[in-house]
Amino acid sequence: MKTIEKLSENRNYTAINLGKLEELMEYSLIHKVNKQKIEGKVFLKEPTNSTGTEISFNSLAAKTEQPYFHIHYKNEETYIILKGYGFFQVDDNCFEIKEGSVIRVAPNGERGIRNDSDETMIYLVVQSKENSLEEYTTDDGKRVDFNPKW
Repeated sequence: MKTIEKLSENRNYTAINLGKLEELMEYSLIHKVNKQKIEGKVFLKEPTNSTGTEISFNSLAAKTEQPYFHIHYKNEETYIILKGYGFFQVDDNCFEIKEGSVIRVAPNGERGIRNDSDETMIYLVVQSKENSLEEYTTDDGKRVDFNPKW
């Protein structure tokens, strides 16, 4: 099992490296509920000390599907397809997805994903509490004077 490399951190950030996307299958974890081993998935909340989101890198073998549909109680999820193509279903709506597809699903949406390609599908999932983002981009920031060290 591959471990996450910590690059640097202090009180204001944590930087990690997962490696190349094709190395994602080297990560594995034990599912909290069914206790089965899941390969090709890595959660980033704890390694990055995140307090507002859970981000995961996920893989799905060629011609397979996630073995279950699921909902959440509080969190919406945004799926970002990085490699591969297939289908995504929310409730009774099924549609094609491919590299570059982005799907936001409300907590109550019954969701599932299928990889129809001949290669491993790789996708990100960003999970955050629904309606928690009050300000974003330039509304939640300001420019500061700074001397870069690169």
